[in-house]
Amino acid sequence: MKKILSALAICLVVLSSFAQSKEAGTEREAIKQFVTKDNNLPVSPKAKDEDAVKLVLKQYNNAVEKLDVTGTEKLFTADSKMYESGGSEGSYAHYLEHHLAPELKEFKSFTFSDYIVEVQIDGNYAFATETYNYTIIVAKDNTEVKRKGVATSVLRKVKGEWKIMINHNSSRK
Repeated sequence: MKKILSALAICLVVLSSFAQSKEAGTEREAIKQFVTKDNNLPVSPKAKDEDAVKLVLKQYNNAVEKLDVTGTEKLFTADSKMYESGGSEGSYAHYLEHHLAPELKEFKSFTFSDYIVEVQIDGNYAFATETYNYTIIVAKDNTEVKRKGVATSVLRKVKGEWKIMINHNSSRK
């Protein structure tokens, strides 16, 4: 989007310089400054929100990869809902205590690869779809488990911060 707007701005400046040939030197200098200067166009609030949502999802995934989800509760709303492979896991606090934390203790490693995330913002809500591959090494016998995964999340902006409200993930071989 920035490249398109930059190209349009350059075209307008060039056309303007042809129409006002007596100011050609000034217009050329303006074009040079515009083209060589980074971040001329302000980032839209929507793009900032998309980046903030992606950061929340990345923080959660990074914690899973580190096998240490300490403090991840702050990434979720208090009334969050978790769903995994067709099952309801309750709130994130319940999922963390009864499912995720005990499961991660059984792993030697957990890594994501080929990660792609798409985010749509609609007011104070964001809708995210993540696709990825993941590899787990089981600690007790070094068994390797490889899967393709997908997660969909609804996030809500709470006091200026994006938090995961609903998350559903599933996987297949």
